[in-house]
Amino acid sequence: MYSREVVDKALHLHSQGHSDRAVANACGVSLWTVRHWRYGRRRGADVEARRRDRTSCCPKCSSGHLAPEAYAYLLGLYLGDGYIGRIRNGVDYLAILCADAWPELMSECAQALAQVFPVKVYRVQRQGSTEVKAASKHWRCVFPQHGPGRKHTRRIILEPWQREIVDAHPEKFVRGLMHSDGWRGVNRVRQRTPRGWKYYEYPRYDFVNASRDIVNLMTDALDLLGVPWTERVQRRPPHQDRITVSVARRDAVARLDEFVGAKG
Repeated sequence: MYSREVVDKALHLHSQGHSDRAVANACGVSLWTVRHWRYGRRRGADVEARRRDRTSCCPKCSSGHLAPEAYAYLLGLYLGDGYIGRIRNGVDYLAILCADAWPELMSECAQALAQVFPVKVYRVQRQGSTEVKAASKHWRCVFPQHGPGRKHTRRIILEPWQREIVDAHPEKFVRGLMHSDGWRGVNRVRQRTPRGWKYYEYPRYDFVNASRDIVNLMTDALDLLGVPWTERVQRRPPHQDRITVSVARRDAVARLDEFVGAKG
């Protein structure tokens, strides 16, 4: 019989991508014990307790509170590259699509999922990308922006409790949005002078999305942080327009570098 702390540590390590053997060695238990915990075949009462723990985290089904910083980051990822799908019997899965070029981003995403809900996080390989996923009956409660169709075809409005979290942790929210639909790179400019062409370059952040509501959430968070930005719209008839939010001033880029930086 092991304590709840040992079980939670094992499940947390597994959610970070550690193998069963590595988790067993770290927790001082057998390999088979770890596998029993992972597949939910430990004591029945303990499994039920885990289910109650998940419900207690849901702001709609109980009076629980989500881990605010992890949720703000996960909300940004969801609005950019996330979706919710139905498994069976009212159980949904939340999936965040991550490019294979950014393994550290996948790990941070998995960690945020595990912090928001005490659930098993797993990865599904796709062509050139990986879906970081977790199942729960409460994902639609936690992300009420879910609905039919693509996000840019419907209204995206935060609930009051979501707005409180975003306003309290705008850095994490901006980080999530940038990690999903953002980019940090170098802008190269050519300028004609009396002595000929002059070339120079400077770092910048771009956030690109087709949803006006999601773009407004990004710019509201930047305003809250005091980060200046500019916007341009790329008309793409008959397709959906693309809206780009750029942060290019040296002090503004330096501010974002403090909590966003390049994707890892």
